[in-house]
Amino acid sequence: MSIRIGILGYGNLGRGVECAVRQNPDMELSAVFTRRDPSGLSVLTKTAAVESVKNIADWKERIDVLILCGGSATDLPIQTPEMASMFNVVDSFDTHARIPEHFAKVDEAAEKSGKIGIISVGWDPGMFSLNRLYANAVLPDGCDYTFWGKGVSQGHSDAIRRVEGVKDGKQYTIPIESALEAVRSGKNPELSARQKHLRECFVVLEDGADPDKVEQEIKNMPNYFADYDTTVHFISEEELKANHSGIPHGGFVIRSGKTGWNLENNHIIEYSLKLDSNPEFTSGVIVAYARAAYRMHKEGQCGCKTVLDVAPSYLSAKSGEELRKSLL
Repeated sequence: MSIRIGILGYGNLGRGVECAVRQNPDMELSAVFTRRDPSGLSVLTKTAAVESVKNIADWKERIDVLILCGGSATDLPIQTPEMASMFNVVDSFDTHARIPEHFAKVDEAAEKSGKIGIISVGWDPGMFSLNRLYANAVLPDGCDYTFWGKGVSQGHSDAIRRVEGVKDGKQYTIPIESALEAVRSGKNPELSARQKHLRECFVVLEDGADPDKVEQEIKNMPNYFADYDTTVHFISEEELKANHSGIPHGGFVIRSGKTGWNLENNHIIEYSLKLDSNPEFTSGVIVAYARAAYRMHKEGQCGCKTVLDVAPSYLSAKSGEELRKSLL
């Protein structure tokens, strides 16, 4: 029997999830739920229903895992706990500072409903989180460093677009090369957020919007831009489409550590990603964790989980025997 997947939200991430489900033969897309008029939404999977989110409760027995594809700024803090009261859910909540409170709310809802909620799934938080954990465990005497970019941040771009007066926008996260090289050389520098990254925003204004007001609201936004040197460029809609239509991203997780009785030997662990499409790669991670959510629920587990709580074998469609033979 295929794992029946539902998608809530059909933007870049939702479309990426649809493509990822197609690549996994043990899954099928049952329905896409939208806040828009369903009659005006066309999806690629012809067998999937397109439904208003108002009718989502009617699908409680027809969906095994609901994947939430909204933004972290305002959508997921409300949607994920609400949906965890009815479905096994997976989201990509990526506001690092607010993960503990988001976890608590989803955990309460999922415990009551007997469902599984896996939050903050993607590559950071997500794959990078796992690599930070592994590296910390292997090199307990050391320092962690995470660099993002150069690339488009979906969460930060979504936050820009929610600023009053903004019609559209993209945000690029850019590592500061001198900081990256200092880490790779084993110097173990102490670096603030501002010393590690720049943030560059390209913004299309609504007619009549005040650019100074918009710029200040972006630059002073907590959890997103306030702790970074941020540049805001105001451009035309045509220029945004011509020069900033792609969604590339990537980054590095590095741990510099020491071993030996007198800590005489140095080691560098580095994990890197180079992504043509941020949402499509993120979708691949999310869909793998949807499989895990399904399996964990079948075992009788419930409550909120993160990628740190899920055994790697739950992610794969292969059996334990196949994994031991091919990957171990």
